[in-house]
Amino acid sequence: MVINTNISALNAAAQLMQSSSALSQSLQRLSSGSQITSPADDPAGLAVSMQLTSELGRVHAASNNVSDATSFSQTQDGYLQQVNTAFSRMSELAVEAQDVTKTTNDRALYQQEFTALGTYINNVSTQSFNGVSLFDGQTLNVTTDPNGDTFAMVGINLSNTSYTTATGDDITTISGAQKAVLDTEKAIDQLASDRANIGANEESLSYYTNQLSSLSNNLSAANSQIADVDVATESTTYAKDNILVQSGTAMLAQANSLPQSVLKLLS
Repeated sequence: MVINTNISALNAAAQLMQSSSALSQSLQRLSSGSQITSPADDPAGLAVSMQLTSELGRVHAASNNVSDATSFSQTQDGYLQQVNTAFSRMSELAVEAQDVTKTTNDRALYQQEFTALGTYINNVSTQSFNGVSLFDGQTLNVTTDPNGDTFAMVGINLSNTSYTTATGDDITTISGAQKAVLDTEKAIDQLASDRANIGANEESLSYYTNQLSSLSNNLSAANSQIADVDVATESTTYAKDNILVQSGTAMLAQANSLPQSVLKLLS
């Protein structure tokens, strides 16, 4: 039996240090909700988690782009619904202006309304969405995934001659009214084609929205498996480490008291 070197106390202290370190780590994980509280916990896992988090951020950005593009298309269609109503009314006025019982003054009144509707349509062609023209006919490339791939959203051109010819017609004469009927029919046909393109744009964008939502959920789940702490499991580990610290502290106290038994040999 020796006094200067208490092997039992040294072993107990080493075990207590390990238990204390494990208990501290459990406390950090439970308080932060993260499985990785420092790079040393899981270096490879941390690297993968960082990559997943970065990709997830790009997915959210792409999702915002697609959402904005959808709003853009919906705004276009909202305007074109009103343009359709205007052209339909212009077509009716052109037919009414062909009535042989109508006087020149009557046709002049029809022309006033016809011109007002044409002016409205021309004004719509200058409208914009957040500073981006709605109807200049340009194709817009919408970013649809975290890799930067794009979807070409077909543009709508309200300055198309099918539209401008109809809005510029004169129905103050029967021959002019006859021409206006044909022109407004062509404009409505073009409008139907344009609205179909907008519908196709919106449908495609909805697919991309669903795709990005699914990708976001899967990336979040994968990252959670790496980075998020399992509270139930970690709570069990915490309880075990807490008991070990308490018992280790008690055993260290006992080990430190062992050399006192040497005094009995000296008495």
